[in-house]
This record gives sequence, structure tokens and C-alpha cells, in this order.
Amino acid sequence: RVPIPSDSAFLKALLLELKLEDEHLFVEHRDTCTRISHSCVHSVPTAAGELWPVLAFHKSGLIYACVPLVEGSLEPRPALLTVTGLSQGLALLLGIMDYVSPSRKNEAELSSKVGQLRTLLIQACPLGTPLNTNIRSLSSSFEDIQEMPVDKEQPAWRSSSYKGKPQVNVCIAEKVKCMQYDQRDAVDTWQVYGAVNCKCDIEGCAPNVTLSLTLPSNAPPLQDIVVHHCVTSVDPAMLLSTSAEPLHDSVYNGPYKFPFIPPSDSFDLCYYTSQVPVPPILGCYQLVEEGSQIKITVNLKLHESIKNSFEYCEARIPFFNRGPIAQLEHKVSYGQLDLFREKSLLVWVIGQKFPKSLEVSLTGTLSFGTVGKEHPTDYVCTGNTAYVKLYFRIPDFTLTGCYVDQHSVQIFVPGKPKITASRELISSDYYIWNSKAPAPMVFKPLLD
Repeated sequence: RVPIPSDSAFLKALLLELKLEDEHLFVEHRDTCTRISHSCVHSVPTAAGELWPVLAFHKSGLIYACVPLVEGSLEPRPALLTVTGLSQGLALLLGIMDYVSPSRKNEAELSSKVGQLRTLLIQACPLGTPLNTNIRSLSSSFEDIQEMPVDKEQPAWRSSSYKGKPQVNVCIAEKVKCMQYDQRDAVDTWQVYGAVNCKCDIEGCAPNVTLSLTLPSNAPPLQDIVVHHCVTSVDPAMLLSTSAEPLHDSVYNGPYKFPFIPPSDSFDLCYYTSQVPVPPILGCYQLVEEGSQIKITVNLKLHESIKNSFEYCEARIPFFNRGPIAQLEHKVSYGQLDLFREKSLLVWVIGQKFPKSLEVSLTGTLSFGTVGKEHPTDYVCTGNTAYVKLYFRIPDFTLTGCYVDQHSVQIFVPGKPKITASRELISSDYYIWNSKAPAPMVFKPLLD
């Protein structure tokens, strides 16, 4: 056992581990090749020894961290998937981030919310174990804290009892990240992240619900699955399927069945990833300088397997370190182009559908005025390094094909429940880089 150090000592050690302090120096325990890590689970050196596991990540200028309890031997160090405290801790930190992050640009509001966290965490973790990770649903007043349930069968995370017709709302939200280069020496990458959100209004102190996720027969399997602590049992093979390993025939491919006792409020039943074969929109961006002018060409193609029905779809084309847009001549094959001169930004509104050809194009010639402090700058996008960023949402569609069959939802309570299921695909960090200039790469292939 390694005791947790004082707040100041822990913070100093954590900042060093996260490379937020002395990042320009080589620190052997942190920077050696044997310590390459892609997870947010850290081993933090302290005066009394290595403190492990420390769950910590840096997001939007704030550090979220906790020290989960490991019930069992630490030698040899157990696999992360076997430490239940990690998934509980991650759910708690994500709940805190969801509560705090909307206020991070307003310093007074952020300070107020951080000040209320202690009261909220007493409700969320009354004895150190997370019982309700939806921090936003909790009351910031001690007077409004509900008593713990007296029914022995009622889980602590069901803080209130519902009266009325049983109903279940399920929403599958998938986000797709993408980096496209259209260059021989750069590998295009894309990732899909899914979350299954549930809201169960059901009478009873401990109602049992079973929900199944369904995939098309030819779809790649769901991987990196993390479940909410209210899930009562799950096939261990489901949790061991990871995207860190290549797909093969023995990879777990279902069924994805989740029996659980739902909390009173909305919650994320599970998270997952999937190795889908193609990104939803393929793009090519070319930016070249000709004298004092810049010529751009953007081509986008919607993959034929994607539902051609958007709530919105637009491409934003920023120009950094160049000053305001002084002149613009352009031609679009579809949609409309909006110009924001002082922001050095073009917004191509494609709309709610691609044309029948599923292809759209934009060409333009621009010139810029004198750059000033008020104009956008960027340390990455120097020279002709530039990008197009796509923003879109497709309702009633998922890239994996994952859906909830309403008839597969089982609720063991009297009365016929009302089941509502929805799904959506949303872009997240969807970049298309200028193929005529260097670009930051996630992976670089080994060339012969």
C-alpha cells in the first residue's frame, strides 16, 4: 500500500507525470521508451513509492483526476479491465466534466460550480464509492439531499421512486473523428465512438431491465466496451474485445446484452468503439499560392452507404496568419458559401442533402489584407499547411449500423411499457488537410 500524499505533493507529482511541468526536460521515469502509454491510467511517483492507479486526464484547461481503490494484490499489477474502480472512477470524472465544462469560459460561474463540488460529491460518493455519476442531476443544497433508500432491495443509485406508466427512452449517439490527407506518405485515419444513453421511468425499488444492441450481419464488431456500474452481469469476452488488436475471426461479435437496474435519472449505459471500413465523407483539399493570391479547391463525396439526410452539413475553411479576406471569387457546385472577412473564414453550407451524384465541389481565389493582432493565428497552420473542418449530424443513423430493437427491450414489471429508441451520427474533429503542404500526421507508413 502506498499512502496518498498531501494535496500539494500529489499535484506537483501529477503535473510532472502529465507533462504539464518540465515538459521540455527528459524525466527518466516518465519519458523512457518503456513507459509509452496511450491510456489515462498513470503511475505517479511519490516519496513513499509509486502510487497506482491514478486516473487523470487534461481537458480544456482543467485536470480531472481520482485514485481508484484496487481490492486485491498489486503484485503482479492486475489488468486494467479487472479493476472495477477504474470504470467507476472514469464515470465519475466524466460526470464532473459534464457538470463543470459548460462554465469553463465564465470564470465566476466556474468558480461557483467548483465550490459546490464538495457538496455534490458527498451525495455522489457518500462513502467513497460512486453511487450516482450524473453530477448535474444532484442538488447543491444540503437541505434537499434525499435520504438513502430504506428498502433493502433498492440500489443506492435509485434515489427516487417513479409513479406512472413505464417508459424507456434509449438514444445511441455515435461520434466520428477523421484525419484525411490525400497524400502518399500519410495514412488517413478515422475512429467511431458510441454512447448508449438511457432514461428509464419505471415503478418499483429495483426494476430489472435488459437491453440488447443489434448490428447488421456484415458490420464490424463493437470494441473497447465500458459499461455503467448499474449493469448486473455481462459476458467477460465482450469487455476484452479491444481495438488495439487487429480484427480476426475469434473477435467477440455479440450478442451485446446488458441486464441492469436503472438509476432514476438519465445515464450512459455503455460506451464503445468500432473499426468501420470507410469514413462517411471523403474529401480532398488543395491550397496553393500564386503570386499575391491563394487558390483553393475542395471536393467532397458522401459514401454511398451513408444515409443522405442531414440535420446540417457544412465545411468551415479557416485561413490563419494571413489577415482579413480582402477579395474572393468562387464557384460552388452545390449549397452556398458564406464569407466572414474579419475572421478570415469561409463557411460552405451544404445543407440537408448531397446531390444525386453524392459529390460537391468548391473552387475559389482569395487575397488578404494586412494581418493584425485581432486576426486568427495558429502555430500548426503556418505556410500553406491548412485544413477544412466538417460539421454534420445525421439523425436516425449510426456509422456502425448499431440500433436498439424495441421488441428486444425486456422490463420485468406489470403493464406494457412504452419504448422509444433513437440514434444519431455526429462529426467530431473531422479534418481534411491541404494535400499540397505538410500536415500533422497521426500515423506515417513504412515505405519500401
